[in-house]
Amino acid sequence: MEQKKNLITIEGIDGCGKSLLAQSLYKLLCDKGLDIVLTKEPGSTNLGQGLRKILHEQKKDVCDLSEYLLFAADRAQHFVQVVLPALNENKIVISDRMADSSLAYQGYGRGLDIDMIKTVNKWTMQDIEPDLVFYVKIDPQTALARVAKRNEKLTSFEKEKLDFWQRVINGFEFIFKDRKNVITLDGRLKPEEVLAQALEAL
Repeated sequence: MEQKKNLITIEGIDGCGKSLLAQSLYKLLCDKGLDIVLTKEPGSTNLGQGLRKILHEQKKDVCDLSEYLLFAADRAQHFVQVVLPALNENKIVISDRMADSSLAYQGYGRGLDIDMIKTVNKWTMQDIEPDLVFYVKIDPQTALARVAKRNEKLTSFEKEKLDFWQRVINGFEFIFKDRKNVITLDGRLKPEEVLAQALEAL
């Protein structure tokens, strides 16, 4: 790798393959002898696990604004407890989701105030931005078909209708279009091909 990227985030809609990419990238870089921390949002702290349960199982009891603020609370705890200590030890952090997901899901998907989300995101992340973002791009029909194939209990997000997912995708496309730290990967490809694309970018 020509330049060390200490904070790497992986973004995309549910079913795009980002979690598998995060795990595969983590294993491969560990095998190369690099000091890596694999983490995720929400749910990488004790507080986050409780918040994740609320967000994924109890959405009917949570208004859209509260939904975002729960994600923000998770992010603040995540940074203090996991991300910052790892970065301070010069480790590479790979996070399955981060602030861009809130912009796409709660901003564009739910219609909440984009500028306010940006402000709170910046606050919870203590002005730190990802060095590199992998955006796993996919159409909603393919992603939802993959989610259905898992034959697992659906989260509150996975139960959303197609128009919600299209708004989220449009959000990702808009916020990433002029970003220099974003690499777009083709989520329709086989997992090993997506991983190869990511490694080539690194």
